[in-house]
Amino acid sequence: MPLSYPMELRTFSPPSFAGHGRFCKHSKSGKKCFSKNIKTSVSCSYSTAKNDTFPSIKQLTDVRVIYAVAPALGHNKESHPESSARVPAIVTALEKMELTSKFRGSDILELQNFKLASVDDIASVHAKAYVSGLEKAMDRASDQGLIVIDGSGPTYATSTTFHESLVAAGAGLALVDSVVAASKNRLDPPMGFALIRPPGHHAIPKGPMGFCVFSNVAIAARHAQRLHGLKRVFIIDFDVHHGNGTNDAFLDDPDIFFLSTHQDGSYPGTGKIDEIGHGAGEGATLNLPLPGGSGDTAMRTVFDEVIVPCAQRFKPDIILVSAGYDGHVLDPLASLQFTTGTYYMLASNIKQLAEDLCGGRCVFFLEGGYNLNSLSYSVADSFRAFLGEPSLAPKFDDPAILYEEPSTRVKQAIQRVKYIHSL
Repeated sequence: MPLSYPMELRTFSPPSFAGHGRFCKHSKSGKKCFSKNIKTSVSCSYSTAKNDTFPSIKQLTDVRVIYAVAPALGHNKESHPESSARVPAIVTALEKMELTSKFRGSDILELQNFKLASVDDIASVHAKAYVSGLEKAMDRASDQGLIVIDGSGPTYATSTTFHESLVAAGAGLALVDSVVAASKNRLDPPMGFALIRPPGHHAIPKGPMGFCVFSNVAIAARHAQRLHGLKRVFIIDFDVHHGNGTNDAFLDDPDIFFLSTHQDGSYPGTGKIDEIGHGAGEGATLNLPLPGGSGDTAMRTVFDEVIVPCAQRFKPDIILVSAGYDGHVLDPLASLQFTTGTYYMLASNIKQLAEDLCGGRCVFFLEGGYNLNSLSYSVADSFRAFLGEPSLAPKFDDPAILYEEPSTRVKQAIQRVKYIHSL
């Protein structure tokens, strides 16, 4: 998500990472990797073999949170906000806050040895010409070190970008597979979280855009439909920027409902309130631009008055979430006032929504979030919400930096979208 909202960065202390890491070339069996200046070992294990490791029935019976890590350590540009430090910062926070299987036993499972997404998986959303063209561009990236593949952002690529984007998409598909498998044997399957990059919700069917390479959540939606027969997919996108790529992929599809809340006027300038889909898909797209300064109160109201009734009416078979944490008040790329507590609320309420409507089947996909502190704390608090544990947001959030929300404008936007969609 590009730097369209230059905003004074509020005071914060980024995580301190000691040591000198390196990027490891992946083997077919996968391995532990390190990123530059990140001490924590980050799992980026995947498999290209047909007999890849899948969670056992016992593991799927006990687990409450299942996640996969695809940090794309080779996809990096110095001083770019969408950097290779993002996922390791989250993994570090999960370890520090004892939110991994090392501390939680069978409650939390990191999915290992998942398969890469295939070209056919990617082509279920993206044009084959784009996919093949990006693969060919890797030679140029190898020669030049770094290339720009889309000017809006800009979206860059290194020699590893194509491969690591397949890994990211594959992580999402494996989580969908695992959650669906668990749901066949229990009424409360685990919540899934794909801690992946590059992000995906700006990537349009014909190409990359806004830091995004492949549309991870859209590819997972098609996978859920085609492989698992989950016809009706409800996608919630609470990133601060409009998920135009996901929006465009399903404009005329009545079986995939795309709901996006985002900051009004932010990049990429799409997602107007009257953009509701077209043809057979008219009404299956809901865009709610929120005025700058909107915060926790606004989002709680949006959830209760817009998201819940939309989902109840749609009756989904699975819920997928583009989880962008760049609406946080500390994030440098926008001007909303979400807090760590806001993200805990969203995670908790979406989990309940999935339990009420679709047998608990739900997977989150990491999108934006560029302040490493607020990103990692908010994802960790999302894990706590999945576990049904109290939020620790008060230990991180500082109410003193918040200002009055534009409640009148928020109310007007909510009332208008409710009128348009007959909610």
